[in-house]
Amino acid sequence: MTQHVYHLSHIDLDGYGCQYLTTKCFDTIECYNANYGPEVTARLEEMVKKIEQDKFIQSDSIERLILITDLNLTTKEANWIEKEAIRIGAKLQLLDHHATGANAAERFAWYILDTSRCATLITYDWLQQHYGFDTQNEYADIVKAINAIDIWKDQDPYFEYGKVMLGMISGAREINRILFPDEDRAFKLAMIEAAKTRISSHEAPIKLDDDLHQIKKAFFNKGTNKTKDNLVADYVTDLLSKDKQRLTIHYKDYKGILGYNVGNTSIIGNTFLVNNPDYDFYMDVNFRGNFSLRSNNKLDVSQMAALIGNGGGHPNASGGKIEGYKDSFVYADVRKFVQDYIDQKTQ
Repeated sequence: MTQHVYHLSHIDLDGYGCQYLTTKCFDTIECYNANYGPEVTARLEEMVKKIEQDKFIQSDSIERLILITDLNLTTKEANWIEKEAIRIGAKLQLLDHHATGANAAERFAWYILDTSRCATLITYDWLQQHYGFDTQNEYADIVKAINAIDIWKDQDPYFEYGKVMLGMISGAREINRILFPDEDRAFKLAMIEAAKTRISSHEAPIKLDDDLHQIKKAFFNKGTNKTKDNLVADYVTDLLSKDKQRLTIHYKDYKGILGYNVGNTSIIGNTFLVNNPDYDFYMDVNFRGNFSLRSNNKLDVSQMAALIGNGGGHPNASGGKIEGYKDSFVYADVRKFVQDYIDQKTQ
C-alpha cells in the first residue's frame, strides 16, 4: 500500500534533523514545523485539513501517517490529535525525548518517549526498525553529531561538529519560515546535507565553520556572482513575486504587498517594486507590529505611515507601528489583521 507521510517537527537542529532523515526515507512526504506552545496546535490543525483535502482527491488505498518528532504534546493536544486521526483514518506516531511529555506518553501507545536520545536518533532507529532505512549506515555519523550536541555529550568526539551545526541552523534566518515554510525548510535541510558531506573531513568542525558562507551562497546562487546579501534578496524577491496574489494588500486605491518579518526592506522592497511595476508599495511587518514601507515614486509612504502607524519618514521609505497588533503563526491571519487595520484607519 502506498504511504503518504505528514511530518511535524520542531524548529531547531534536532527537529530538522528528524525531517532530514524522513525526507530521505519516504517517497511521499509533506513537512511542517512548529515551535512550542500554540503553534503546535495550529500546525496540527493545518495537517488535518490537508489530509482531509488529500482524501477528497486521492485514492482511498493510500495509507496516511501523521508523524510528530521533537515536540512533546500535552494530554489535551494528544487527545485531540488522536480523535482527529481516527476520524480522518490516519495512523499516528510521535517520537520525542522531552520529559515534559511523560504524562501524555503514559496514556497513548503511539507516543514514544526516550529521554536518553535526541529525537533525530530516536527517529533514525525507528526508521531502521520499521522501514529498513539506511542499511549502509550512510547517515549514522551526522545523527551522532546531532545527538551529541542536543543532549550535550561534551566528551563525545562528534560534539564540536554538532555545535557548529547547531549554530548553522539557529542562524539560518535568510528566509522567513512563516511566510515561506517550504523554502525555509529546504534551505535548512540543504545545509544539513552539506554538513553530512564534510563530517569525515580533517578538522571537520573547522572545515564546516569555514565553509558555511559558501554553503549558503551555493543554495541561493542562480548562476550569478553576487554577495550573499544580494543573492538572498534576489531569491526572496522572486518568492514574493511568484506568490504575490496571496500577499497582496490595499491602502486606499493603492496596491501593495505584505511581507512578514522578511527584513532587508530597502533592498528587497525596492527590488520587488522595480520587478513588479503594477504594485505601488511594499510593506514588511514583524512579530511586534513594527512595519517598514517602501515605494517607487507612486505613493508617499510617509503619509501612509503617519496615518496607519503614527510613523513617518521619507516619501519612498518610511515606517511605524501597528497599534494593538495581533501576531499569528498563520500568515493568512497576519494579512487579514493588517488589511482590516488599514481599512479601519482609512475609513
